[in-house]
Amino acid sequence: MAEPGFWDQHEAAQKHVQAVKRLKGILENWGQVEAQLDDVLVLLELVVEEPDPQLADELLTGVKSLRTRVEQLELSTLLNGEYDQNNAILTIHPGAGGTESQDWAEMLLRMYTRWAEARGYQVEILDLLAGDEAGIKSVTLLISGLNAFGYLQAEKGVHRLVRISPFDASGRRHTSFASVEVMPEIDDQVELEIDPADLRIDTYRASGAGGQHVNKTESAIRITHIPTGIAVQCQTERSQHQNRESAMKILRARLVERKLEEQQEKVAKIKGEQREIAWGNQIRSYVFCPYTMVKDHRTNAETGDVNAVIDGELDQFIEAYLKTKARDQ
Repeated sequence: MAEPGFWDQHEAAQKHVQAVKRLKGILENWGQVEAQLDDVLVLLELVVEEPDPQLADELLTGVKSLRTRVEQLELSTLLNGEYDQNNAILTIHPGAGGTESQDWAEMLLRMYTRWAEARGYQVEILDLLAGDEAGIKSVTLLISGLNAFGYLQAEKGVHRLVRISPFDASGRRHTSFASVEVMPEIDDQVELEIDPADLRIDTYRASGAGGQHVNKTESAIRITHIPTGIAVQCQTERSQHQNRESAMKILRARLVERKLEEQQEKVAKIKGEQREIAWGNQIRSYVFCPYTMVKDHRTNAETGDVNAVIDGELDQFIEAYLKTKARDQ
């Protein structure tokens, strides 16, 4: 980076900086675990030489913390897919059910935002369409950080909510669904040819909050990839140029996702298996009533603390999914 001319091509330089930052992050994680281990060993020696209840409690706390960090590092070794280290583009769509399912989609938005922030990831809203009364009609997030896609791939699928609806005056129990799509953010340097002639680009006025400039100018962008029919949109930025860049990020991710799904289907045919890639397969249920439970139907991982999960404590489900995936492979 100190070489002359390194910053002449700013975008390429930024990518190198991000790659170096990721590698430094990996080394820092291992360094912190090594330092933690040294501290625990010192405490252990003290407790052995001169037993002390307070030191013993401190040792136990240190061992538990060290075990958690080691498990996190162990989990990261399962992320060896081509795009696992990439940032993630996560999209949430409510199912049928109007305000009830739109509110559920917003709860999921909060859940993933809290999970990401707890890990030190950055969260950027690329596109958001608010509900008519409450909740959201759709949202697309860019979650940036090492292994963001690797972890969040576990969340792709349909999420089911069972609760007493706050929108039902009779206090009846409702079941709502929302789908979560997760794609890797694809670097411009990845070989993916997109012919400009295959794109139809439409501009329109953004809706919802954003100020007079956003609502009075045609800054929102919709890009349609004609050969595949894939359409993406972005309206959260102030300028048409920024929205176009964000929309192209989403389009590249969707095209790569389509390519990956086609490869998975080919492998499944060769193996003689039936793999259904469909919106209607729920992966997890979140039950608030008549009992409290969150259960992942792919791994059977479950917990009774539904509020903690809604507050972003997803690691046990992500870990179970990645271990199951690694075992199956």
